[in-house]
Amino acid sequence: MRIIKLNAIDSTNTYLKQLSSKNNVEDYTVVTANYQTKGRGQMGATWDSEKAKNLMCSVFKECSNISLKNQFYISMVTSLAIVKTLQNFSVPKLRVKWPNDILSDNKKVCGILIENVIKNKKLEASIIGIGLNVNQTGFKHLSNASSLKIITGTVFNTDELLLLIIRNLKYYFTILETGDLKILKNEYENFLFRKNNPSTFKDGKGLMFSGFIKGISNSGKLRVTLEDDIIKEFDLKEIQLLY
Repeated sequence: MRIIKLNAIDSTNTYLKQLSSKNNVEDYTVVTANYQTKGRGQMGATWDSEKAKNLMCSVFKECSNISLKNQFYISMVTSLAIVKTLQNFSVPKLRVKWPNDILSDNKKVCGILIENVIKNKKLEASIIGIGLNVNQTGFKHLSNASSLKIITGTVFNTDELLLLIIRNLKYYFTILETGDLKILKNEYENFLFRKNNPSTFKDGKGLMFSGFIKGISNSGKLRVTLEDDIIKEFDLKEIQLLY
């Protein structure tokens, strides 16, 4: 496993994506940075982080043996690897807020950005971006954000966290590559935030509605029970779960 450590970069995902497009990159190559000037999250959101306080990294994963229809399982694998890592450090009340925000006690501690490389309708590789709030203690204008230090009172070693995340990524990718999809889906749904609880959502037009999260489809859509016990599936652009 190759680890590339940078002091500052616009985005570790962008750096690794450009590197892999020009060179043969070893599986599980990691790029980390003390600071990102243009860190990115889901749906074009920015990811702000204090310098040298958190774990910001991207992982290259060769995925040619994973079916394109199963690409959401990469998100599941990553979410589970981070949850398993944080469990090892006794971080409490861990949940996955669909599709892949990691929460502790209802506060976001980690964001994930999956960028898949698809050629000729086949999945070739995935750039897995991880932003984990570790030792930062102030989050301006982010009332739902927290960090491992705030939650546990402990100062963490980001290198130690990274190595354990990679170990757990390898563990869950092995399950994915052997085709045990049901195991991954069941474990992911066990950690799903607000599953079977009454929740409020906002659709793509800004309209709010209520429902119960039941789980996810095999393609990663959120399954929600609406009025009259109708179950509807939503993709990421169609629905937002409100706190």
